[in-house]
Amino acid sequence: MHSSRRTFLSAGAATATVALSPRLVKAMSASCPFRVAVINDEISQDFDHACSVVAKDFGLEWIELRGMWNKNIIALDESQIAEAKRILAKYNLKVTDIASPLFKVDWPGAPLSKQSERRDTFHADADFKAQDALLEKCVDLAKAFGTDRIRCFDFWRLDDVKPYRAAINDKLRQAAQRAAKDNLTLVLENEMACNTATGGESAAVLAAVTESNLMLNWDPGNAATFPDAMPFPNGYDLLPKRRIGHCHAKSVVRKPDGKWEWAPVGKGMVDWPGQLKAMAKDGYRYAVSLETHWRGGGTPEASTRISMAGLKDALKQAGTGC
Repeated sequence: MHSSRRTFLSAGAATATVALSPRLVKAMSASCPFRVAVINDEISQDFDHACSVVAKDFGLEWIELRGMWNKNIIALDESQIAEAKRILAKYNLKVTDIASPLFKVDWPGAPLSKQSERRDTFHADADFKAQDALLEKCVDLAKAFGTDRIRCFDFWRLDDVKPYRAAINDKLRQAAQRAAKDNLTLVLENEMACNTATGGESAAVLAAVTESNLMLNWDPGNAATFPDAMPFPNGYDLLPKRRIGHCHAKSVVRKPDGKWEWAPVGKGMVDWPGQLKAMAKDGYRYAVSLETHWRGGGTPEASTRISMAGLKDALKQAGTGC
């Protein structure tokens, strides 16, 4: 990965200098089946700067909101929400979803996992008792930012989830029913540190929780962290295609010792051209949102520029028209 860093940096530098005209952006979005986006804090905690990069340099119309100004989105006060909305309007950006940390907590009464990773909390710190209030906050945020989607998880991964799986499913079901009252969709992310991580686990949860507004945030990169995993086509083939409501784009490099590292889109083991082509064919029409995570470019912004170049190349290879 390090030996190719210069190539990645060159690609990133190229994308940094290209600012697309509004007319060209509109023409591209009309032919693209997906809402191509990026999570804002993968670029910068400076929300205005992140939005400028997304709109002007990347030529996108969509953005995913997770955190800004060193705060998780759920911690923003009214004045900060108003300022964020002003900035979004300034750059004509629409919000794919609220990338909340909902249910990224321990399941009460269950023995903690030996691994107990608790990764990627992004300035969020709440316990199980706070989750119902957090859901209400997410509903308010979705309304404020004009999106119909809220990202969620299904609790930190247990060594043996079987004794608790039915109760966890009930909690997801209740949350979906609450969200439905405001015509909102919960998108459950398959997250390796949580109890739903692989394509097979995702399919099982969706089969058990049949509320149509509980959908999957399909993340092939997360699924690829498991030994012998092949998220596309194997994991994807297991999924009910009409229940996929969001998609995160990143990649993974597997090492001979079984460990893994993040990689930019276009490198690593996730076949993004194949995945995107299949999703377009299967009628997926929601977000494909870059969640960089890889930091081989030196900074979050530089790394995201490189990975966005990889994502755009994968979209082109897939013949999506994006």
